[in-house]
Amino acid sequence: MTDNVHRRPPAPHAAERARTIAARGGRAALLPSLGADAGESCRVAPLLHHVHPSGSAMLMLPDDHPLVAAVWQAPGSELTVVLELADQAPVQLREPVRGLLWITGWLRALDAVEAREEVLAVVDERPDPRLLDAGHGATVLRLAPASLVIADAEGTSSVVPEQFATAAPDPFCGQEDQWLRHLELSHRDVVAMLSQHLPDELRGGHVRPLGLDRFGLRLRVEAADTDHDVRIAFSHPVSTAAELASELRRLVGCPFLARTRRG
Repeated sequence: MTDNVHRRPPAPHAAERARTIAARGGRAALLPSLGADAGESCRVAPLLHHVHPSGSAMLMLPDDHPLVAAVWQAPGSELTVVLELADQAPVQLREPVRGLLWITGWLRALDAVEAREEVLAVVDERPDPRLLDAGHGATVLRLAPASLVIADAEGTSSVVPEQFATAAPDPFCGQEDQWLRHLELSHRDVVAMLSQHLPDELRGGHVRPLGLDRFGLRLRVEAADTDHDVRIAFSHPVSTAAELASELRRLVGCPFLARTRRG
């Protein structure tokens, strides 16, 4: 019985969570190592970034950025960097970052032909008007991944590029922001009913919707001294909006749930 009490709710595995953060396309920063002569590493915000399913990333920087010059001058015209992606909650929280993904690899600048091919590949997945700046004041770079690390409420895990490439992002990651904002702004009564699943010691805090995936719902409890993230598991993993709605009704104790299932 003790094992059941302390068992963690089921959650997506690390590679799936990493793919989800990458697919959401949150705030990005490059952390280059420019050597002793350049002093400490700095944080560089790219003009645009996109992570492919393979784990490789396309980045755009101004032509005159020092990092672009450093890449061209590096041995083999490649520079070791870390791309940091921050997964931010879609509702306003005092601690908005839900998770971090770090992709370590080799960065190189693409020539005109390679840059055009890279831009066309990105357009197929993510049309963005900033792609038009490629070759017109902006340099296109490619990051080849060597390793990945994800850190979030589920823990810190290493992910190899092969695991990342074979995983899939959560089926609801494209709609999650909209749904959670709607829950926060228009259905505080539902959030209150979901609070019945919290441990007794957390029920006095301010409860906010934090995340949603195929395994369950995540709530943030903002207490006076600290924050607590709690995962509320579904009875089984879901993959469609209809299955998700049924599980949410079950969690809030909807009296029409049984009738809906029979129908």
